[in-house]
Amino acid sequence: MIEIKNLNIIIGTREIIKDLSFCLQKGDKMAMIGEEGNGKSTLIKAILGACHYAKVTGEINFNGSKLGYLKQILEDNEINKSVYDFLFKDENDYYLKIKDFYRWLSKLNIDDSFLNNKLKDLSGGEKIKISILKLLLDEYDVLFLDEPSNDLDIATLKWLEDFIKNQTMPIVYVSHDEELLSNTANMILHIEQLKRKNESKVTVAKSSYEDYVKNKISLINKQNQISNFEKKEHEKTKQKLLSLMQTVHYQQNAISRKDPHGARLLKKKMHALKSQEKRLENKEITEKADFEEGINFFFENVFIPKNKNILSMSLEELKAENKILARNVKLEVKGKEHVCITGKNGSGKTTLIRLIYDELKSRNDIKIGYMPQNYNEILKEYNTPLDFLVNSGKKEDVTLAMTFLGGMNFTHQEMIGNISNLSGGSQAKLFIVKMIIEKCNVLLLDEPTRNLSPLSNPTLRKMLKKFSGTIISISHDRKYIKEVADTIYVLSKEGLIKSDKDATC
Repeated sequence: MIEIKNLNIIIGTREIIKDLSFCLQKGDKMAMIGEEGNGKSTLIKAILGACHYAKVTGEINFNGSKLGYLKQILEDNEINKSVYDFLFKDENDYYLKIKDFYRWLSKLNIDDSFLNNKLKDLSGGEKIKISILKLLLDEYDVLFLDEPSNDLDIATLKWLEDFIKNQTMPIVYVSHDEELLSNTANMILHIEQLKRKNESKVTVAKSSYEDYVKNKISLINKQNQISNFEKKEHEKTKQKLLSLMQTVHYQQNAISRKDPHGARLLKKKMHALKSQEKRLENKEITEKADFEEGINFFFENVFIPKNKNILSMSLEELKAENKILARNVKLEVKGKEHVCITGKNGSGKTTLIRLIYDELKSRNDIKIGYMPQNYNEILKEYNTPLDFLVNSGKKEDVTLAMTFLGGMNFTHQEMIGNISNLSGGSQAKLFIVKMIIEKCNVLLLDEPTRNLSPLSNPTLRKMLKKFSGTIISISHDRKYIKEVADTIYVLSKEGLIKSDKDATC
């Protein structure tokens, strides 16, 4: 249904995609994966003809297919519309689609009272739901979904999984939710940026996500084993040859002038050995596998007493712009506790964690690290990553920050470049680095895994699980909830209700 031939994408002097070819057929569910900032969104935009900031060459053939596109971020002219105006062209369009409209509303768990609301006033998850609803109402032949799982509550995530699995139309999607990838993908497109992001590598495989990861690890290990063996054998042969050459050289120096025949034989033998040496130097040895390394970081051990009272909050009403979201919200958190708050989209989780941050940020007995859902709330005040991370301006502090950024796969140009040019995942990494540098012992995290790649998230979960301080987080990421949280609450209109992992996930 869609054919891509010899696609190349260049931004400035950086090659994002090189010589990419693939076909999409009926039933294909292709997951695009890769580290943050590698060009997944750019590739989707290039295929759809919406990438105006890059040079795009190659053949793209849609074969008459009608393409639907779920953007990561709504445009300014869309975000200020009412939900009704965003979904429907006019009243006639509404009546033509009314049957499908109410059918999808119930599946997406959306209340039709949203129709008159402005999109800008909805929660992140509600915006995603409405954007998905628009795609479903407009009936496309192929869907391109850029981060459809971002901010969705767990019930809608499970619906999205079933939807992707059961559709016959091709679906191309970027997601950081590893469970969704494992449960839906039958085709993988993996974008890697090698050699400090100076060389692009794209792999397309007809495979499930889990099989692709296992096969890739197996191939890397196998190639590295072969490379190590060949290098070892090469060195042994080299040393043996060197020893023979030294012996012959000694014999040449020691031979009598009265033995010209013997001298000729030794000269001939040395010539043969030098030919062998030249062949050995020119012999190709299997190189170690070239692949993009995952992020590398750790939190230092921070001290906080296990029974220390970190938070004791009691709200009669949780409000957002005079709208009551929940009543009788009570939350107590002790030192070393790892708390995760989940719940339906629009239930007030982000509003709650902002209130928690406002209550805790002035405390002198704890050190707070805060990652908001909207990074720009904080990052808009800074020009570069180093401006954000280093307050002192001291050379040793700058060096330390650059070392941590290097572990997060930042290039030097990204470290000193404009912070607004970074991808969402790279901006998320900045908050992690700041928490590490400042040795925070209480972390407030609003959807910490939402913008990190499925290749980075296992490392983040592992490090947060080992974190020796307090974590108060919001997440719909099922792997994060299972692996990091030891106390789980569901936020509803009745307040915070303690839950267990099996019931939540």
